[in-house]
Amino acid sequence: MTPSPARLRASVFYFFFATGLCFASWASRIPDLKRALGLSDAALGTLLLAAPIGQLVFVPVAGQFVTHFGSRRVLLVATTAYALLLFFLGRAAAAWQLAVMLFLLGVISNLVFLATNTQAVGVERIYGRPIMASFHGGWSIAGFSGAALGMLMRALDIGPAPHFLFVGVLVTIGTWFNAQALIAHAAPRAEDRVPLFSKPDPALLRLGAIGFCVLAAEGTMFDWSGVYFQQVVRPSGNLVLLGYAAFMLCMALGRFAGDGFTHRYGSRRVLLASGLLIFTGLGLAALLPSIACATLGLMITGFGVSTVIPVLYSTAGRSGIGSPSMAIATVSGLAFFGFLAAPPLIGYIAEATSMRLSFFVIALLGLSVSLLTAGASLLRDAEPKEA
Repeated sequence: MTPSPARLRASVFYFFFATGLCFASWASRIPDLKRALGLSDAALGTLLLAAPIGQLVFVPVAGQFVTHFGSRRVLLVATTAYALLLFFLGRAAAAWQLAVMLFLLGVISNLVFLATNTQAVGVERIYGRPIMASFHGGWSIAGFSGAALGMLMRALDIGPAPHFLFVGVLVTIGTWFNAQALIAHAAPRAEDRVPLFSKPDPALLRLGAIGFCVLAAEGTMFDWSGVYFQQVVRPSGNLVLLGYAAFMLCMALGRFAGDGFTHRYGSRRVLLASGLLIFTGLGLAALLPSIACATLGLMITGFGVSTVIPVLYSTAGRSGIGSPSMAIATVSGLAFFGFLAAPPLIGYIAEATSMRLSFFVIALLGLSVSLLTAGASLLRDAEPKEA
């Protein structure tokens, strides 16, 4: 029996939430693992580079993989593996073990994010209106929940390994329950079978470049906001995760409101404003690192990044340039490199200069979002609707 649109939407929402919870759980314990392994800022930055390397190795075949096997089947297997990897991250007893797990995380995350967004494009077509941002809102809610859970686990003096095992078991159970209520895989069309190393479409590359800048800022928040508060802002007690939690909350709120803004004002205007918000927020946190200003800055940044990736993936999936999974793969391959490559860069800049300067460098990428959006043909065609 074919699931109802509401059931399809709920199941896809779950997978966004589940993968977000896994990643946020990892991100919330980075300061603890950094301290346990005795890592410097530069050493941590080097280890974090393992994830983008893993992703880049698999980028050429990820779209083909999802197109051939179907996003539903890929989600079932890849999300289960994602939850398992989370546990092994918590068990890492040496830097090389953490590097291996992060490499595998990069490989699996590529499949998970591509498959979830392919499913989301399909459900959005069924509904006939923008709903992509609300799916990504589920990922953001999970991020906020993961940060709150991380604060609780730290307060209870529970280590990363049992923390990650608890999350992984919950995610795996939900994965096997919800995978049955996803859009079934259709055989790929002949025109969707492109050569493995074909030249990417320039319009999609432009979207990918915008995504790179935004996810560089987002990746910085996930991997370094806790360390930034710990070393620069220096709040008392468990408030070291306050900035991260504030960022995740505002990103979630922005995504649930984002579909309405996109429908009313159009994708181009929304992305132009988003770039300016990212620059303002990170610039404020870098220039005035008090607990009030830094928290406010990360809140603004959360609103700034909230709708960009949903708009980009929805635009790519509906572009008609190849299959939806291949189009999204092109955009996400470049975008997620920013998500995973920026955190190591932060470590190197912080080691050479200061943590504050490294945050301001990422803030400048917000201006790049606005500049790239102005010349994006696919976004220029997306006109706002009448209120």
